[in-house]
Amino acid sequence: MNELLLIALAYMIGSVPTAIWVSKSFFGIDIRDYGSGNAGATNTFRVLGSKWGSFVMLVDVIKGVIATSLYILLPYYLTNEWDRTNLMIGLGLAAVLGHIFPVWANFRGGKGVATLLGMAVAIQPLVALCCIGVFLIVLYLTRFVSLSSILAGISFMVFILFIFNEEETLYRIFAVLVALMVVLTHQKNISRILKGTESKVPILRHRDRRRLRRDRFKN
Repeated sequence: MNELLLIALAYMIGSVPTAIWVSKSFFGIDIRDYGSGNAGATNTFRVLGSKWGSFVMLVDVIKGVIATSLYILLPYYLTNEWDRTNLMIGLGLAAVLGHIFPVWANFRGGKGVATLLGMAVAIQPLVALCCIGVFLIVLYLTRFVSLSSILAGISFMVFILFIFNEEETLYRIFAVLVALMVVLTHQKNISRILKGTESKVPILRHRDRRRLRRDRFKN
């Protein structure tokens, strides 16, 4: 019973619609009416810029960390590692589900990638750090938040299954489900990337200007 209450609380935490609250409070708009129509960090980057996109992403990650760490409220799980990991996965998934279908925002949220990252940070910090590295490298090279999220999600599975060779079966299954979920929720983005119509986030523009000046000089 206590576990079910924590899972419900984790869902409520995940449901906090950060992007919607930011867009309405500071810009007087609903972020879901612009860009891709999603209430997540990627669309916030696209519509409101890198500063607010970074803020939304950070808060959504923190949501995942807090929700997944609710197990500390039940003393039993502090000393039982296997049961603790299972509960943390359940709590984290509840938070991700809340982000995608937020009760506070008519069940229209984002894609859950940032909250999923927060979940990974709470359960397996080293793997999460590696995934963050993949995300930042891809973002620097392409400026596609969607592609960065997709490859970070896939790399999570690769790190768990092959590099760190996690032995717990449930965790391995979870890693595969993460990769599948990230790919499935980004199908439209993948289609736009292939067509060359996916929007790039407004960061690293100074790098692009330097390249443009170099190209002009060479010509």
